[in-house]
Amino acid sequence: MKNIILSLLCLFFATVVKSQTHQLLFKTAYGNIKVVLYDYTPAHRDLILNAIKTQVYKDALFNRIISDFVVQGGEHDIDIEKRESADPAKEKPRLAAEFDPRAFHKVGALGAGRDGNAEKASFLNQIYFVVGKKITAKELDDLEVKKKIKYTPEQRATYLKIGGQPRLDHDFTVFGEIYEGLDVILKISKVKTDSQDYPVQPVHFELSEIKN
Repeated sequence: MKNIILSLLCLFFATVVKSQTHQLLFKTAYGNIKVVLYDYTPAHRDLILNAIKTQVYKDALFNRIISDFVVQGGEHDIDIEKRESADPAKEKPRLAAEFDPRAFHKVGALGAGRDGNAEKASFLNQIYFVVGKKITAKELDDLEVKKKIKYTPEQRATYLKIGGQPRLDHDFTVFGEIYEGLDVILKISKVKTDSQDYPVQPVHFELSEIKN
């Protein structure tokens, strides 16, 4: 099943990479992951590009890993809450959500984490990769009713072919996708974790922009 998914994704990636401007490299002990950023989610694209310049993700970890769901990295929810609670001004800076029908939670999607704010605005320094699972037509039908949304033909076809986490659509911003190294993120998604989804052994990553 994994090999079929990887083969299908290669076909999607070839077109997406050529049509976008920026790519990222995640270096890990498990291998490298290459990501294309979407130009149609410009605020989130620019946020992570600036984070690279200012070394926001220096010594970063994938610190929340849930098999068949997501691999999350950057600042952890708990640490964000502690930092913001200790702030005398009680400021909670967020980035406004950017929802685009071309950016959805298929396997390999790169998204921005957030808390439960009503605006669905993103944290400034937390990302995740969708590992996902197989999706059925009935699940998509049920989600359309529950979330009061309509999946596009492209979204529906992609979810049925390669899977993902469609229940996150219209709630979390997707701003890129893996175009090389999906096998690496799938491998990371299977590492041993504790009861709080922290990896038992730290999973570091180095983040940089790929210069063309």
